[in-house]
This record gives sequence, structure tokens and C-alpha cells, in this order.
Amino acid sequence: MLSQRTGGLYSDQNWLRSFMFTIYGTSVLVVSYFPLFYTHLGFSSSQVGYLYSLGPLISILSNLFWSMISDRLGTIRKIMVILLAGELVTALLLARATEFSTVMLILSLFYFFYYPVFPLADTMAIKIAERHGRNFIAIRVFGSLGYAFFALTVGYALRALGPSWSMTVCIIIVIAALVITLGLKDVKRTPVEPENADSPPAPKISLKSILLQKEVLWFFSCVFVLALGHRMNEAFLTISLKQLGAGEEVIGWALLASAISEIPVLFALSKYGERFKELPLLAFASLMYAVRFLLMSTADHPGSVIAIQALHSLSFGVYFVTAVRYITRIIPDQLRATGLAIFTVVWSSAAGLLSGTFGGMLYQDAGRFVFYIVAMAFSLLAFAGFLGKHLNDLRNSAMLGTIPASLDK
Repeated sequence: MLSQRTGGLYSDQNWLRSFMFTIYGTSVLVVSYFPLFYTHLGFSSSQVGYLYSLGPLISILSNLFWSMISDRLGTIRKIMVILLAGELVTALLLARATEFSTVMLILSLFYFFYYPVFPLADTMAIKIAERHGRNFIAIRVFGSLGYAFFALTVGYALRALGPSWSMTVCIIIVIAALVITLGLKDVKRTPVEPENADSPPAPKISLKSILLQKEVLWFFSCVFVLALGHRMNEAFLTISLKQLGAGEEVIGWALLASAISEIPVLFALSKYGERFKELPLLAFASLMYAVRFLLMSTADHPGSVIAIQALHSLSFGVYFVTAVRYITRIIPDQLRATGLAIFTVVWSSAAGLLSGTFGGMLYQDAGRFVFYIVAMAFSLLAFAGFLGKHLNDLRNSAMLGTIPASLDK
């Protein structure tokens, strides 16, 4: 009996690990190779920027819509099936679209199904990890492994087949992810129980009341500023590499460098991260983003960009783990999917909308150097915000003789 439960435990996690591994293959294509595909269709840098910003605009609605449905119905797996089926249908339509207006319309539908997959997958990973007493990163790291694998293999595949095959590769990966969902076990929202039978029911927690807390508003404001630089780089990294003379396989190596570099950091933080306070870690990650973008502004060879991508570990790797840890502390379990969806809206959607439109015009009119200096400035502003909040908490705790929530571990 014990062996059956243990086998079920590992089967539960392994299916989700496989799912994480696969869905990040679509992320490689959407983030890094779709811009090249649109360039192949003859779209300008500003048009590519508009298409990139279109996704975040749509995802502001779609992330909240699907996560609220998931929280209300108490299911994630069934929502995943619907989302992946929608991705598949729209990807098939995108494969035949060539006009800018048509691509914009169909891509809007594609993004409506694409973006919510990732916060919902993270929510499922957090809940399954808690269920089995494991760390969330032990499951989430397979997303990084998948990103690394697909970054390299897709790069070489498109080098051999041509950018026109981008949508076909995307369709294959989505089908694989859809098949894997058949093995996923759903997770249910944990009800809040009173301590004893005579206790009154626990008060219903309002998402609005949580979001209006000063700590939460401050956190999401800093996340938004940091995300502006991150999304600018994400949208135009492959185009920058192309301008430096890189082929698709070199772009694959650059993406591989970033994905591989973050894996040891994810494992290290999953084991030792609790020893460090969240705010200094977030400030450190922001500073590493600033260094990364400063180096990108002066890079003049694809090999330099590949080396700079290793800083992804100390920037995004440190930031992501710490931010998720912070959210799971300030957002109650029964609103976890919605809370992570709001985090995704701020990090990906709202920031992506502004960085895509603004970044596209900046890149086209001012050039790569100014583009990355502006991205660096956003990172430094976020650094000041995270560090300032940490120092303010230290000062308040010294004056009041108490330990603020952000420091109490």
C-alpha cells in the first residue's frame, strides 16, 4: 500500500514536470522566434513591437478571466485542456496567415489562450509541492530545462528548415503538451476550516482588500518597473542578434545560455533561499539586470551576447524564485491562482504592452545602445524601490522595536 502511494506521489510530480518541460517549448517560440517569423513575413521593427505588445494587452483580460474561473470551479487541469486546445486551433490558423491585419487578429486569439497557461501551471506546481512536502522549484526547474532544450533544438531545426516552419514546430509542441495533460492530476482549492465545531466560519477574504494593502501595491509597482527593462530585452534580443550577424543556431545558443545558467541558481535558492530576506534578494536581482543591460548596450559580437546571457541566472533566476516566495506569503491559498495571475499581468502583460510599443519605436528611432540604456535605467529604478523599502522596514523596526512582516522569517 505504501509503495502504491509513493508511486502515485512521484507519478503526480513527474507528469507535471513533463508538462512544465513541454510548455516552455512554446515560450521559446513565442518569445524568441515569433519575432523572427514576423520579420521573415516582411514586418518592420515597429510592427513587430505592436504584435509583441498585443499579447500583453490581451493577457491582461485572459489571465484574470481564466484564473478566476479556475478558482471558482476549483480545477486547473480542465482549464489547461481548454487553453491548449485553443492554442492549437489558433496556431493552425496563424500558420496560413501572412497579412499584418490578419496576423494581428488571429494572434490576439492565440494569446488569449497562451498566456494563462503559465501562471496556472505555477499554481498547480505550488499546490502539488505543498501536498507532498516538496519545494516548488523542484518542479518548476523542469520549465527551465525545457526552455534550454527547445532553445537549442528549435534553433537548429529552424536553421535547417527556415523561419517559415516556426508555426509548424509550435503546433507539434502544443499537441505534445495537450497529450501530457491526460496524465495530470487536478488540484483542488483547500477550504478554510474553523478551528473547532463551535468556531464561527472564517471570514471571506476579498481580493480587493489584499490588493489595496500598501505592501502589495508597493511590490507590484516595483515589479512593473523592473519588468519594463526585462520585456524590452526579451522582445528585441533575437533582432539584436540578427543585426550582429547571428544565425538561428547562434540565437539558440544564446537562449540556452540563459536557461542553463538559471538552473543552479534555482536549486540553490530552493535549498538555501529561506536564509536570506526577500527584499535584499529582489534588490540584488534588479541590480544584476542593470549590469546585464549595460553590457548589452556595448556588445558588438554574438559571442558577447551569449556570455552576457549567463547573467540571466543572477537577474531573472534570483528575482523569479524570490518573487513567487513573496507572493505565496502575502496572497492567501484560496486566491493563489488569481494572485499569481495578477503577478503575471503586471510582469508580462502590462509591462509587455508598454515595452513592446515604446521599445519598438525606441529601437527603430534611437538604436540599440539607447534602447538598452533605457532598460538599464528601469532596472536601477526598481533596485532603488526594493532596497528603499527594505531600509525603511529596518528603520521602522528599530524605532518601534518590532520585526516587520517582510523581515520576519
